Amino acid sequence: MTDSLEQPSTIESSSADQATSLAAADTAPSTFTLNEPITGQTTEATVIPAPTKKVLGNGHSKPASSRRAKFTVLDPNTKLGGGYTNEERSELEKLYGTSLTTLVDGQIVKGHIVSLANDEVIVDIGFKSEGVIPRNEFVLTPDLKIGDEVEVYLESIEDREGRLVLSRKRAEFTRTWQRIIEAQKSGEVLEAKCLRRIKGGMVVDVLGVEAFLPGSQIDTKPIRDFDAFLGRSLEVRVVKINFQQENIVVSHKVLLEEHILDQRKEIVEKLERGQVLEGTVKAIADFGAFVDLGGVDGLVHITDLSWGRVTHPNEVIKLDQVVTVVVLDYDEGKKRISLGMKQLMPHPWAEIEQRYQVGQRVSGKVVSMTDYGAFIELEKGIEGLIHVSEMSWIQHIKHPSQILTIGQDAEAIILNIDQDSKKISLGMKQLEPDPWTLFLEKYPMGSKHRGIVRNLTSFGAFIELEPGVDGLVHISDLSWTKKVQHPGEVLKKGEEIDVMILGIDLENRRISLGHKQVLDNPWDNLENIFGEGKDTEGKIVRIIDKGVIVELPMGVDGFVPVSQLAFFPIKNIRDTFHVDEMLNLRVIEFDSENKKIVLSATEWLKSQDRSALEEFNAKHPIPKETLEEMSKKRRDNGTDKRPAKRGGRGKKKDEAGVTNGEATETPEGTIDLAALIEQAPSPKELGHFDLPEEMLEPAPPAPGEIPAIVEEG
Repeated sequence: MTDSLEQPSTIESSSADQATSLAAADTAPSTFTLNEPITGQTTEATVIPAPTKKVLGNGHSKPASSRRAKFTVLDPNTKLGGGYTNEERSELEKLYGTSLTTLVDGQIVKGHIVSLANDEVIVDIGFKSEGVIPRNEFVLTPDLKIGDEVEVYLESIEDREGRLVLSRKRAEFTRTWQRIIEAQKSGEVLEAKCLRRIKGGMVVDVLGVEAFLPGSQIDTKPIRDFDAFLGRSLEVRVVKINFQQENIVVSHKVLLEEHILDQRKEIVEKLERGQVLEGTVKAIADFGAFVDLGGVDGLVHITDLSWGRVTHPNEVIKLDQVVTVVVLDYDEGKKRISLGMKQLMPHPWAEIEQRYQVGQRVSGKVVSMTDYGAFIELEKGIEGLIHVSEMSWIQHIKHPSQILTIGQDAEAIILNIDQDSKKISLGMKQLEPDPWTLFLEKYPMGSKHRGIVRNLTSFGAFIELEPGVDGLVHISDLSWTKKVQHPGEVLKKGEEIDVMILGIDLENRRISLGHKQVLDNPWDNLENIFGEGKDTEGKIVRIIDKGVIVELPMGVDGFVPVSQLAFFPIKNIRDTFHVDEMLNLRVIEFDSENKKIVLSATEWLKSQDRSALEEFNAKHPIPKETLEEMSKKRRDNGTDKRPAKRGGRGKKKDEAGVTNGEATETPEGTIDLAALIEQAPSPKELGHFDLPEEMLEPAPPAPGEIPAIVEEG
C-alpha cells in the first residue's frame, strides 16, 4: 500500500480536474481498498492528503515537495483522522477496548462454551477463532452447558495450522500450582491422599496435583508397611518445589514433630525418677529397645527387660508393642532417659527359701554353657549351675556339651543355695545311686580283671574295666623286669590286658591298677640265671652317658658301665657301640631287692681265647687317636720296648706281640691286645656300680594320689 502511494509518476500525470478536486478538498479524506495477501480479506484504510504549501516559521511559504503534496498534518488535540471530536474519540476508544484484548501465550483467560460434543468442548475467548478442548479435561466439572464461563490456558495463539490452542487441564494445574506455591510460602497445611507406592516413598494427590511424599517424611518412626497407607488421607506441608521439573515434595513428619515438640516439652517438665509411664516400642537393637513415651524416646537396656536371662530383646518385646516402664534415670544435659521393665515385677529371689530347698528335685532349661558347667534356668531370674564334676558318677566329663545341649530340658538336685550371692548349685549324678558304693564288692582288693587300654600318658595307662569305669596302671606297675620310660613302649590303645586292683579311692573316685602284679615276681628266681659270675648275652637297647642298657634273656634289663665295655678308654660310646648290637657279658653284680644287674664285657673277654679277642677287636677297633695316646703314655712311663732288630738275638715274641708277659708294640704299630686285657683292672677293684637314673623305678602313687585322665597327642 505504501509503495503505490509514493509513486510520483502516477500523481504528476494526473489530469487537471483531479488536481483541482484534490486541492479543493484538502481536508476530505480519501478511501482506498487494500487487499491483504495472507488472509484474502479486504480492509478499509483512511489516507490524509498533504497540503500544497508548508508554512515556515518566518511566515514565508514554501512549495511542498511532490512526494508529500497530498498529505495534511492534523493537530491530534483537536481532530482525529476524519474530524472526530474529543468526545467522539473517547467513545471510539471504549468501543475498541471492549472488543479487542491483548493475548499472550501462557496466560489464563476466560471464555464461554459455544458448543458441546461427545469428546470436544468449543470455547470462545473473544479471538478471531474459537478453541477446541478435549472433553476429558473437564473431569472436575462434568455438568457443562452452552454459555458457561470457564477458565482456560492459552498454550498457543496459532499452531502450525493457524488454530487457537487452549487447555482446561493446564489452567486448573496452573491455578493449583499457584495455590501450592502460596501454601509453601505461608506454611499452610494441605490434605494429601496416598495414591500409590514408588521407590523411596508414596505418590499423593494434593489439590488435584500429584506430589511426592518420601518414606522418611511419613512418620517420626521408620515405616515397615507402606501399603497400609494406600488410600489414606494425611495432612502435609509443602517442603520443596522444583519449578523446572514441576515436582512437589510434601511432608507429614514435620507436622508430627511440631506436635511432638509440644508433648515432649510437657513430658520432660513432669519427668522424674521412679515415674511409671506407658509407651510404644519404637525400635529394637541388640543392646535394648527404644520406647516412645509420646514425643520423647527412652532406652530399656537388655539387662532391664527381665529378671531372667535375655539373649536378644525380641525374646521379650516386639515392635509397636505397648509396654509399661519405669524411669530409672534422666540425663538433662544429654537428653537421655533410662527406662526399666523388670523393676515393675517382684524380684525372683524374694522369699526363694519358700520355693526351693536343698535336696529338692527340680527341672529347667539349659540356657548357657561354659568349660566348667551348664546353667539351668529354673524360672525367670533364677538359675542354677551344674558343675562338670556333678554330671556323672563314673564318666570323665570334660565339657557339659558331652551330655547337654542349649535349650534342652534337664532335671537336677539342689545341692546348695547361697542367697547372699544369689547362686544355686545343682547336681545331675545325684539323680541316680552312687555306683562307687558297689565297687568294693565288685572289685575287691587284689582281684584280677581284664580291661581295655583307653588312654596313654607319660605317667601310665588308663584301663577301662567297664563303660565309665577307668583305672590307672602307673608306669612302675607295667613290668617286673623292663625299665619303661613311656607306656607306649609296651602297650597300645585298644589292646586288652590283665590287671589287678591295687587300691580304690572312693572319695576321689579313682582306682589304682597293676599289670605286672598279675604275674609272679621273677626276681625271686633270677639269681639262678643272672647270679654274679654268670655269663650271658645282652642286646643294647639304650646308650647313655654312663654306659649302655642291655636287654637280657627273659626280658630283664641290665647295665654295662662304660669302664666295662672295652679294654681301652672310650671317649664316645656311640662311635664304638650301637643300639641292637649283641654283646657277650659276664654278671659282676646282682641285687634282686633293688632289681639290679650289672654286667661286664671285659671280664668275659679275659676268660676267652685269642680268637674271641681278635673277633671283638675287629668289631670294635681301637681308634687311632686312642692308640697314639696309649703309646705316648707308655713312652712317658718308660714301659715302651722296641722290637729286636732283624737278624738280632732278641727273645722270641709270640704271635700276639707279648714278651715275658709285657705288652709291646707290634711291627705294624698296633697295641698288644692280650697284654691290655691282662692289665685291665678287676671290677672288684673299682667297687660297686650304681644304677643310672634312667634305670631307677619311680615310686607308685598312693590310691588317693592317682592323677585324673589327661589326654595326650
